[in-house]
Amino acid sequence: MEVICETHGHVAVLTLSRPESRNAWCPAFTEGLTAHFARIEEDDDIRCVVLTGDDRGGAFSAGADLKNEKTHTISGAAEFIGNMPRRARHAINLVADFPKPLVGAVNGYAVGIGCIISYCCDLIVASDRAEWRLPQARLGILPAHGGAARLLPWIGRGLAMRMALGFPLKAEEAYRIGLAQWLVPHADLLTRTMEVAGHIADLPPLSTRMVKESLSQAAGGASLADTALADAYRFFALELTEDKNESHAAWREKRAPVFRGR
Repeated sequence: MEVICETHGHVAVLTLSRPESRNAWCPAFTEGLTAHFARIEEDDDIRCVVLTGDDRGGAFSAGADLKNEKTHTISGAAEFIGNMPRRARHAINLVADFPKPLVGAVNGYAVGIGCIISYCCDLIVASDRAEWRLPQARLGILPAHGGAARLLPWIGRGLAMRMALGFPLKAEEAYRIGLAQWLVPHADLLTRTMEVAGHIADLPPLSTRMVKESLSQAAGGASLADTALADAYRFFALELTEDKNESHAAWREKRAPVFRGR
C-alpha cells in the first residue's frame, strides 16, 4: 500500500510510501489518505494523527512525479471544469481540513505538493535533514490550492514569497522562523514526534478539536471579533462535556484523568 497506517494507542501514524521514487506524489497517495482519514475521523479512539514519509525514500515527499508526461497537463477548459469537484477533494484540502490534530514528521525533502502537505499539518517536527522547496514557479506554474497563501500564517508574506519563488528552506531556518516547532537529530525524529502526538492524545479530545477549529478559523481570515464570538460558543459546549468535569475533578483529587471524548 502506498499509504501505510499503523496505530499506537490513541495515535495513528500514516506513512507516504513510495521509497523507489523518494515518495513522489501519486493518485494512490490521495486515495489512501482519503480512505484512512475517513476511517480515523469516525474512530473516537484515535485522537491524534502523525503524517510522515517512508524513510527508505530519503524524503517526506519529493513532490509531483515529473516522469509522468501527464503531470501538470490538461486538455482544455471542459476537462478543467469537469474536474473541479475532484479538485475540491484534493489531498491538500483533505489534510488542511482534517478535524483532529495532525502532526507532520518531516524526515527529509518536502518538495512541491509534499512541501504544501507538510505545512497543512497543525504542528511540524523536523529532522535535521529536512528541507522544504516549492519549485512550481520554475516549472511555469504556481503552488496550487493556495499553496503559497497557506504559508502566510506560518512565516509571513516576505518569507512566503521567497519560498514560492523557489528558494529552499533548510531545517535550522524552518525551526528558527516557526515553520517547524521542533528540530531534532534525524535518528530521534519518530521518537520525538510520538512524544508530541502522545501529549496531544492524552488531552481531552473534544477540547483539542475545538482548539484546532478556533485557530483554523482565524488563519482562514476570520476577524478576531468573529473568532472570539465563536470561541464563546465553543467554550460553552466544552463546559457541558463529561471530560471537562473529569479533568477538573482529577485536578482537585490529584490523580490522572481518564478522558472518553464525551
